[in-house]
Amino acid sequence: MARTSTSPNPGDLRHDVLWGQLHALTVIAQLGSFTKAAQRLGLSKAAVSQRISELERAMGQSLVARTTRSVRLSEAGQRLVEETEASFAHITRTLGAARDAVGQPRGLLRVTAPVALGRQHVAPCLSTFFKQYPQIRIELELSDRLVPLAQEGFDLAIRHCTAPPDSHVAVKLCASRALLVASPAYLLAQGEPKHPAELAEHACLPYLRPGPAVWLFEQAGNGEPQRLRIPVQGPLRASNSEILRDAALDDLGLALLPDFSAAPALRSGALVEVLPDWRPVGFFGDAIYAVYPWSNQAPRPLVLLIQHLRKSFATGFAP
Repeated sequence: MARTSTSPNPGDLRHDVLWGQLHALTVIAQLGSFTKAAQRLGLSKAAVSQRISELERAMGQSLVARTTRSVRLSEAGQRLVEETEASFAHITRTLGAARDAVGQPRGLLRVTAPVALGRQHVAPCLSTFFKQYPQIRIELELSDRLVPLAQEGFDLAIRHCTAPPDSHVAVKLCASRALLVASPAYLLAQGEPKHPAELAEHACLPYLRPGPAVWLFEQAGNGEPQRLRIPVQGPLRASNSEILRDAALDDLGLALLPDFSAAPALRSGALVEVLPDWRPVGFFGDAIYAVYPWSNQAPRPLVLLIQHLRKSFATGFAP
C-alpha cells in the first residue's frame, strides 16, 4: 500500500497562520541569532525554533542552517526574507502610526550609548522624559563598542564621532571637543607646560588605544594651521574617560578628555585647562549624534526621545 505523505500541500496552506512564522524568519535574518530574535519577539528560544520548524515543514524545504556557532539562512530562506521583510516593516510602521495617533505614545526603545557619555549625560536626562511620557519604556545599554543597530535590535545609538554613518539617519545633538586638563596641585608641583613639546617631560594619562600614545595638537595662525604630533607617556592608560578624569583629579598627570567628562571639574576649579591656545585634534569626535536606521517614518516614541535629547544637550558641555 502506498504511504500517504504528511507534508502539507503548499496550495492548501492557510497563509495567515504562517505570518508569525514568516516574521520570526525575518527577525532571525536581521539579528543572525535565535537567542536575539527571541529577545526581540518576546518569546522563548524554543518557541522561535518551533515557529521556524513549522514554517520549514509547511514550505517543504530547509530555510535556516543551524550550527553551534552561527545561524544563516539557506538560499530559499534568504529569498523568502527578501520578498517579505519590506512588507513586515511597512506593517510595523503602519501599526505604530495608528497607535501613536491616539492616546499616550507608548512602546519600547532599545538605546545604546558610550559608557561615560551615557552615565554622565544620557541616563540623568531620562527621568524628565519618563514623567512626560510614562507609557514609553527604554532599555539603555552602555558600551564603547560601535554596535550595528539593526543586527543587534537597537532603535537608537548615541554616538560621539566626527562623521556619522551615511547609511543611517543622524541628528546632531551638540558640538563636542577635546580638552587637555590637569589639577592645580599637579601643575604647582610640576610646572605648567607652555608648548606641546614640553609634554614629553610630564606625566600624561592617555586614552588606551592600539599602538604608542601620540597626541596631536593644532594651532591656528596666519596661514595653514600648525600641527604637532607629540608622543606621550605616564603612569596610566585607560579606555574610559571617567577613569582618566579621576586620575587627573588625584594629581597623577595631564589628561586629554572629551569636554563632557571634563566640564564639571573645570567649572568647580578641581581641574584647569592646559595649553588653551592649542587644540587637540583627531582623537575624540567633534559632535554628539543621535543615530537610527533609515525608515520612511520614524516611530513617534523615537522622535520624541530624540527631541528630548536635543533639548537636554542644547547647551553643550561648556565649562
